[in-house]
Amino acid sequence: MREKSRLEKRLELIRSLDREEGEIRTLIEFAEDPDLLNELARRIPVFAQSVQSFELQEILSEEKSDRPAILEIHPGAGGTESQDWAQMLLRMYLRWAERHGMEIETIDIQPGDEAGIKSATVLIRGEYAFGYLGSESGIHRLVRISPFDANKRRHTSFASVFAYPELDEQVPVEIRDEDIRIDTFRASSAGGQHVNKTSSAVRLTHLPTGIVISSQNERSQIQNRETAFKVLRAKLYELDQKRQKEELDQISGAQNKKEIGWGHQIRSYVLQPYQLIKDHRTGIETGKVGEVLDGDLDTFIRGFLLARWEGKLSHSPDGDSLPEEA
Repeated sequence: MREKSRLEKRLELIRSLDREEGEIRTLIEFAEDPDLLNELARRIPVFAQSVQSFELQEILSEEKSDRPAILEIHPGAGGTESQDWAQMLLRMYLRWAERHGMEIETIDIQPGDEAGIKSATVLIRGEYAFGYLGSESGIHRLVRISPFDANKRRHTSFASVFAYPELDEQVPVEIRDEDIRIDTFRASSAGGQHVNKTSSAVRLTHLPTGIVISSQNERSQIQNRETAFKVLRAKLYELDQKRQKEELDQISGAQNKKEIGWGHQIRSYVLQPYQLIKDHRTGIETGKVGEVLDGDLDTFIRGFLLARWEGKLSHSPDGDSLPEEA
């Protein structure tokens, strides 16, 4: 019945768009009338926006698009500079989620030695969270004058972003007790005095695959254990899907995890000597660097989803036209 209701709403929307297109075409035939021209000027932008919304709904009707997204961010080589870039990316995605009224749950954040983060895992819940954020998986490149360089030289930094869907509890994933090593430690995240007095944080190691999951944001060890197992289930499911060639990467728009460095970037963010953000998969670019880093990602996300849907993605990053590290 839910599927029937969904299809009925979809069909009604198609019929509504069809009727509106017909009426607009009729108005165009008599467009010499100034009043009709004003009517067209009002209705065409609204119609175009409705078509764009429908396109996104079609794209995001794919399997798992409506699931919450587990987002992982890791810095590349480069120490403090890359760790700071990873934290900038984390803030960008959290601001994007806030703009869209999504819920954010921090699973694990490992602070950097001097600044930034060594890694971060967050869960984002909201309408089509994974459908949108799956488009952000890949290597992100930053070019700027490093605030950590006393000589004010230009540096290039890399960080990886990987999104995968939180699983429905009914999805079967086998995790054998003998394949898991569980370590506990004192949490370093916010949470009051309690986290510093007990070993409430949990680290799971899946021995057959080497996957390591940490959770330290919850107040109790039991809660952190449950959260860590939830993330582990999702990652093991993703690996299993790849083995069975069910193309989870096509669902997520995610590329395989690659070396976090030159030649693999999906997007470049240039802060100096000029300001430009360019997505190498779609060719979309903007000079509004501050707005994008503050969470205004919709142009890039929508552009990727439409290009993938139409089979127009570029698979060779174009970094040659952007400045290299000094």
